[in-house]
Amino acid sequence: MLHETLAELASQPPLVFAGECDHLKSRIAAVARGDAFLLQGGDCAETFAGSSADVVRNKIKTLLQMAVVLTYAASVPVVKIGRMAGQFAKPRSNPTETRDGVTLPAYRGDAVNGFEFTRAARTHDPRRLLRAYHSSASTLNLCRAFSTGGYADLRLVHAWNQDFVSGSRAGERYEAVAREIDRALAFMHACGADPEEFHTVEFFSSHEALILDYEAALTRIDSRTGRYYDVSAHFLWIGERTRAIDGAHVEFAAGIRNPIGVKLGPTTTADEALALVDKLNPDREPGRLTFVTRMGAKQVRDVLPDLVEKVTATGTPIAWVCDPMHGNTVELNGGVKTRRFDDVIDEVRGFFEVHRALGTHPGGVHIEFTGDHVTECVGGGDEIIETDLHQRYETYCDPRLNRSQSLDLAFLVAEMYREL
Repeated sequence: MLHETLAELASQPPLVFAGECDHLKSRIAAVARGDAFLLQGGDCAETFAGSSADVVRNKIKTLLQMAVVLTYAASVPVVKIGRMAGQFAKPRSNPTETRDGVTLPAYRGDAVNGFEFTRAARTHDPRRLLRAYHSSASTLNLCRAFSTGGYADLRLVHAWNQDFVSGSRAGERYEAVAREIDRALAFMHACGADPEEFHTVEFFSSHEALILDYEAALTRIDSRTGRYYDVSAHFLWIGERTRAIDGAHVEFAAGIRNPIGVKLGPTTTADEALALVDKLNPDREPGRLTFVTRMGAKQVRDVLPDLVEKVTATGTPIAWVCDPMHGNTVELNGGVKTRRFDDVIDEVRGFFEVHRALGTHPGGVHIEFTGDHVTECVGGGDEIIETDLHQRYETYCDPRLNRSQSLDLAFLVAEMYREL
């Protein structure tokens, strides 16, 4: 069944185009130069059920609001990448899960098996890869419609907030920024300026290139250049667990021309980072390689400086991005996983401090969030405490920031950026 599924995938149209990937590469090159900031975010693990218009719109809306805050408050262009339209598989620390004496395969994302704790659901099913493709296509269609069909028009900055401002500190703070943007737009309109960039937004898709059978089936030769592109997403990243220099994931990424990210955890050595540079970007192409650091709040200030300093010394143009989520997951009594908002912010702050001390550019943030009002991470301006977690703990995998916490983070990051 796997071979038949992969053959069917290989016959499907591309989800993205090589030219779009090259365009994103030019945008990430600006991040590496220090001329832009990268904002990447979305679900820890997408679900097939979550490919609906309402769910996708809420995530797009949250990302747009965060980008507006960063662009206006920090006066920096923002490259917007959704952790969307393909993030249907997840690596897991344990291959199995045990409940009440019953052991079954762990849930590895909807592209692999089902979340329900039954033997039938947890059995790996290759046909799910085809459903992941179609769900990705549906999500991408919605993303393109929302980003170019009028929804992303800057004149709608208030409309993005209508369901959120009342009773929310983050929403009220955002509304104040929206009023300032309104005044600025009115002034520019009075002066006869109405750029197209105010009416649409560039939006790119990304996911972890985990299931190599799926990625290989969606790899095509570009007719313009004769080079290989993975047309499952604009931007693909290699996870902390699969970044071995002699591993299959790094070898695959070296052979495609998409912009590539690599997650670097606290055990990463400078020699490993330099080997990844040589393998994945031997020509030192701007925008080709992004290092996404996930150190944890307690280790970022100790581990990150050596990596940044030694990679920078090679002259390689690298976009450095902070993932403050994965290194700050804690498990409470009862096995519930959460993340403390203060730890998330502290890692971002440490990331900025390291780059400020070295004179390098803190290029962006990569976060797991949802546009819904979930209660999965504790803290934030509209504070969630541990006893609140049960109210709307909806993630299938790792805890996500909700919309209010995501906006809080955007304002705090903007303040850090202004201090550079």
